[in-house]
Amino acid sequence: MSRKQILLNAFNMNSVGHINHGLWTHPRDRSTEFNTLEYWTELARLLERGLFDGLFIADIAGVYDVYRQSLDLTLREAIQLPVHDPLMLVSAMAGATRHLGFGVTASLSYEPPYLLARRLSTLDHLSRGRVGWNIVTGYLESAARALGLEHQVEHDRRYDQADEYLEVLYKLFEGSWEDGAVLEDRAGRRYADPARVHKVEHHGEFYRVEGYHLCSPSPQRTPLLFQAGTSERGRRFAGRHAEGVFITGQHPQAVAEQVRQVRAEAVAAGRPADAVKLFMGLTVIVAPSEAEARDKHAEYLRYASPEAGLAHLSSSIGIDLAAYGLDEPIRYQKTNAIESVARTFTAGSGWTKRKLLEQHALGGRYPTLVGSPQQVADALANWIEQTDLDGFNLTRTVTPESYADFIDLVVPELQSRGLYKTAYAAGSLREKLFAAGPRLPASHPGAAWRDLSRSAERALRA
Repeated sequence: MSRKQILLNAFNMNSVGHINHGLWTHPRDRSTEFNTLEYWTELARLLERGLFDGLFIADIAGVYDVYRQSLDLTLREAIQLPVHDPLMLVSAMAGATRHLGFGVTASLSYEPPYLLARRLSTLDHLSRGRVGWNIVTGYLESAARALGLEHQVEHDRRYDQADEYLEVLYKLFEGSWEDGAVLEDRAGRRYADPARVHKVEHHGEFYRVEGYHLCSPSPQRTPLLFQAGTSERGRRFAGRHAEGVFITGQHPQAVAEQVRQVRAEAVAAGRPADAVKLFMGLTVIVAPSEAEARDKHAEYLRYASPEAGLAHLSSSIGIDLAAYGLDEPIRYQKTNAIESVARTFTAGSGWTKRKLLEQHALGGRYPTLVGSPQQVADALANWIEQTDLDGFNLTRTVTPESYADFIDLVVPELQSRGLYKTAYAAGSLREKLFAAGPRLPASHPGAAWRDLSRSAERALRA
C-alpha cells in the first residue's frame, strides 16, 4: 500500500444545507446556528484538533430554481438558501486557530479583480498565510439574472475570461509591490519605498485595470489556488493555474482517470505532475463498530431528503429532473451549468430519476463510507492507492457530530498506519501542503509577474 499521507479538508458552506440535504432536521444537528460566530469558531477549533488541513467553504451567487421551475422546495428544505458570504468567516476562525487553512469560494464572474485581490490579501495577512481561493466562474442562470445579465456567459468562454482574470491578479499579488517595499522606517518617516511599488496597467479583452495593489505583500502573496471544474476546458484551466483540484466520482477507475487527466494538463502547462493536489468529495459515517455505524446511517436516512438532493442536482446540470418519469433515462441538454456533472448523469449513462433518488438517499450524491474506524481507514487507503488522489473533502451530515466522530475514531486509526500526520508542519497553507516555500513556485505562471520593475512590466505588456 502507498505510504502517501492523506490530506483532509472539511467541506462546508455558510448556510443551513450544503450537500447532504434534509439533515438540518435531525435533533442533534446545529447547522441552523450557521449565522453565529460561535458556530464557526467552535468548528474551526474542532477541525484543528483533528489536524485537518483546511476548511473548504463552498458558495453560490444565485438560487436553485430549476427544479419544478420554482423556489418552493429550496426554501422549505434550506437547499443552500439562505447562504451568507464565506469570506466574512475567516478572520474570526483564524483568530481561534493557529494552523487550520481556509479555502474560500468566490466567483470571478461577478467579482471585480481589483477588489477581490484586496479582500484575499487582507485575509492572508490576518490569517498569517492560511488562505486559499476556490476559483469558480458560476453556473446558475439565477445568479446572472440577479446581477443584471440576461444569461450567463457561455461555459468555455467563462474560462477564457478566467484566464485573463488570473493574469490581472498575478500582476497585483506578485508584481505591484516588490519584496522589501515595506520599510517601517520611523526615524526616516518612510513606511514604504515608492521606487519598489509599481502600477499595474492591464488592458485586455475582458478587463482594464490601472492601479496599485491596495495591500502590501501578504505571507503567500497569491493565496493557494483551488479549482473544481473537470470539463475539458476546466481541466486545461486547472493544469495552468490550480494548486488544489476538487473532483467528484463514484468509482475508483473513473476517479483515477480524472486524476491522470488533471496531472497531464499540469505537465502540458510546464508544471510538475505533483504541482496539483487532488481532493475527492466524500461522506463518512463512522462508529466504534460496523453495526453501530449501520444503525447511525439508518437513523440519518430518516431525516435526509432525496428530493432536495435532486433539486440541487437539477440546478447543477441545468435540467429540471422533476419533468422526468421515475424510469425515464435522463437526456443530455446543452446548458451553461456544470458541464462535467451534466455529462456524468446524462447521455447514455443509465441514470434515471429512480436511480438518482436512490443515490441521493442521504440527500447528496457523493460516495458514502459507513463502518468501523478500521473499515473506513481501509476504504480511504484504497481510494488513495487505486486513484492517486491526495486527499478528501469530507462533507458534513449531522453537524458537528460527523466531524467529531471522524476526528475521534478515524484519525487515530489513520495515524497508527502512518497515513495521517501527527502534528502540523510550520508555515503557511502552501508550505503545509507542499513542503516548500510560502509563495508560488517558479514553475507556476503567476511567478512570471514577480517583482516587476516598471520597465520590465512595460516590456511584458508589449
